[in-house]
Amino acid sequence: MSETLSPTLSQTARTRLTRHRERGSDDRADLFAIIGEALVCHVGLVRDGEPVVLPSIHAADPDGPDEGGTLYLHGSVAAPWLLQAPGQTVCATFTLVDGAVLARAAFNHSMNYRSAVVYGAARRVDDPVERDHALRLIVDHVVPGRSATLRANTAKELAATTVLAVPLAEASVKVRSGGANDDAADVATGRWAGVVPLAVRAGIPQPEGDGPVPDDVRRRLADW
Repeated sequence: MSETLSPTLSQTARTRLTRHRERGSDDRADLFAIIGEALVCHVGLVRDGEPVVLPSIHAADPDGPDEGGTLYLHGSVAAPWLLQAPGQTVCATFTLVDGAVLARAAFNHSMNYRSAVVYGAARRVDDPVERDHALRLIVDHVVPGRSATLRANTAKELAATTVLAVPLAEASVKVRSGGANDDAADVATGRWAGVVPLAVRAGIPQPEGDGPVPDDVRRRLADW
């Protein structure tokens, strides 16, 4: 993270929490931790005059050229949302579900989660050095170290790919943990309540061809 980047998130009208403010975090490290762990983000924007929210694979660079660091997104050059996003404000959301909170009353059921919301003006990445850097980050976001084991992108592949960058200056973080917030009267009924932990878990790799599972994949499996 660059020396000039503030370690805290500055609230704006769009990022200020209106409910359960005690669950908010202004620690920028929490923002990057959530973005780093989430495998998919959802990007909201206006396309052809209508709101649309689409899933996207992503990567973040705390030392990127944009204010607050850079969020990178990518996709096909034929994707309408990638064509229309540059120059407009987009909203990227990230959600990690850690548990289902099962209470004694329906009203108090909840989820334990870590979430982040980012607002920023999207720009298309045209500089070839930054594009290559962004695409490597996106690959390594899923399996760290993977990009170093792959062949270089071809000119045809690069021509078919659009990369967007979004500044990470305007963002909010919200976290819920713990058990059910039941009223004392509901607790006294003796009904069951508790938390069911949830997590991403990897299955057994399914190789295509011969050869052992490479080290980069084995390391990622250990994380999951």
